[in-house]
Amino acid sequence: MLQILNPVRNLNGIGVFLRMFLACLSGTLIGLERSAKNRPAGFRTHILVCIGGAMASMISLYVYLDLHLPADISRIGASVVSGLGFIGAGTIIITKKKTIKGLTTAAGLWACGILGLAIGAGYYELGILGTLMILFVETVLAHVGRYIQSSPEFILEMNYNEKNSLDDVMRLIKDHHMSVINLQIESVEAEGEKSYDAVIHVRGKMKGKELVSKIHQMNGISSVELR
Repeated sequence: MLQILNPVRNLNGIGVFLRMFLACLSGTLIGLERSAKNRPAGFRTHILVCIGGAMASMISLYVYLDLHLPADISRIGASVVSGLGFIGAGTIIITKKKTIKGLTTAAGLWACGILGLAIGAGYYELGILGTLMILFVETVLAHVGRYIQSSPEFILEMNYNEKNSLDDVMRLIKDHHMSVINLQIESVEAEGEKSYDAVIHVRGKMKGKELVSKIHQMNGISSVELR
């Protein structure tokens, strides 16, 4: 720890002002990056979370060190960390395409709150380094993530009249190094003829249209299409 900062680690007027200023500055820097990307939680939300964490940390120290009350100084901080989960959950949405958005913003809010706890405790070095690291992750690593290709996911809706047809489809999926995430089968009977409806959630490198084309050519398959 930097010895030069020792005079402002105490809960005096200058120490409190410096903690609040750093919490506001850190929340602003992190929140501006989120606002620039039109994320649900902007810079004001991040500022409030960071300041709130700093205040909670200072209250714990004040109650224990200045008022000399028999309090657990870690309890308020632990409650803040748990409560941040409810705030972060509000930024997570599921789109019509069944994709999840807002996880990075939620994690950033959670980290921002803990950042405030560190600053409020007078751990300025961790607060400054934490701010820089969070900004690095949300800016630089965001561009790196675009080059990481993930296996696409799609859903097949299939109707077949022979039980062995499903085994052939599953074998086809396995042979092309794809994985089945979820499988639902329902028996259907119409005009005395029995058939089966299957909904298959698949993940793999092969394109969905190519897989559908191969399944169409198999025996016993009445229909298959992408949802």
